[in-house]
Amino acid sequence: MTDRPVALSTTGPPETVLDPEPTGVRAALAAALSGSGPERRDAVAAVAAGHPRSLDAWAALGDLGRDATERYAAYRVGYHRGLDTLRASGWRGSGYVRWAHESNRGFLRSLHGLATVAAVIGEDDEAQRCELFLRQLDPAWPPSELA
Repeated sequence: MTDRPVALSTTGPPETVLDPEPTGVRAALAAALSGSGPERRDAVAAVAAGHPRSLDAWAALGDLGRDATERYAAYRVGYHRGLDTLRASGWRGSGYVRWAHESNRGFLRSLHGLATVAAVIGEDDEAQRCELFLRQLDPAWPPSELA
């Protein structure tokens, strides 16, 4: 948990910026992602298992899932872990969590992935809720990197 306050503004909702993931976790994930084939997915899964609070690892595991069900599960874990992390960082259920802050991207990628895969498996109401939530968290959504 951080002692850093949530930024408050008289011109709009507060903005929450998550702390960066620890250097060792980022290095382990980068090493895992440098692989190829099924070993790459397995290496990312090992990072997520060893560092279950890593939002970037869950988002990457969702990206590498072997099927829609596995992608959905990984993204959902990243989303829920992200909500926990946001709350621990002072977020109170509303306010901005913007893509412009790299440390927020693991959570936002998980939420975006969850929306995408929910639509694929026919869970349209979940997909719509996730898309609306993304636009509430970051009015500039979607970023060009994901378009």
